[in-house]
Amino acid sequence: MSDTPAIILIRPQMGENIGAAARAMLNFGLTDLRLVAPRDGWPNPRAAAMASGAKPVLEGARVAGTLAEAADTCDFVFATTARRRDMPKPVFEPEAAMQAAREMIGQGRRVGILFGPERAGLENDDVARANAVVTVPVNPLFPSLNLAQCVLLLGYEWRRGAVEHAQAPSTDMATAADVDRFATHWEDRLDEAGYFFPPEKAAHMRRSFRNLWSRMPLSGPDVQLLHGALRQLVRRRPG
Repeated sequence: MSDTPAIILIRPQMGENIGAAARAMLNFGLTDLRLVAPRDGWPNPRAAAMASGAKPVLEGARVAGTLAEAADTCDFVFATTARRRDMPKPVFEPEAAMQAAREMIGQGRRVGILFGPERAGLENDDVARANAVVTVPVNPLFPSLNLAQCVLLLGYEWRRGAVEHAQAPSTDMATAADVDRFATHWEDRLDEAGYFFPPEKAAHMRRSFRNLWSRMPLSGPDVQLLHGALRQLVRRRPG
């Protein structure tokens, strides 16, 4: 079980930025790097050149095709964003977010931090799968941070208050993959029932449910209970 947060880069566009992010990670003791659909493929020689002495972080990087795959071992995920989103989620500044992360990891929970692609940041569907949002109090007239800067800022706040007193572990929290599978199960059954109507509102309705599930501190048994209840509700009974 990792005692540091996982850094999850969603659809990163330039190898140089991945390398710079890896270097920022290692500066502050973070080594769990996960890449979702890097635009230029992986491995990337430009990332290695930019990483300098942080090549071990790149060599250990895990590549996934989707956010659900990348966050499959995390049971709490922060999404970093420069702008407020119209989503009912807890919002933290970096210091408070990393304090919360330390407390959760000290309890044996697994934490991930999402960072979006360089051009436009995380999409709403990415943020919907997170449990909370991290925003930085930057100049509103120029709020843009590059990818490595954002990773460095969160890494600094993590390192500044590194875990001192680990608490007894609790391993029964549902992982992001558990919640994602249940959310998909829920959406599939609602789709079969014709719930997502009219079609132009379906994406927003699905996102609202994703936000609902991600806000709940679900345990593994909770998710299994909900799966079973849903299966029983939709089971075809002999007529």
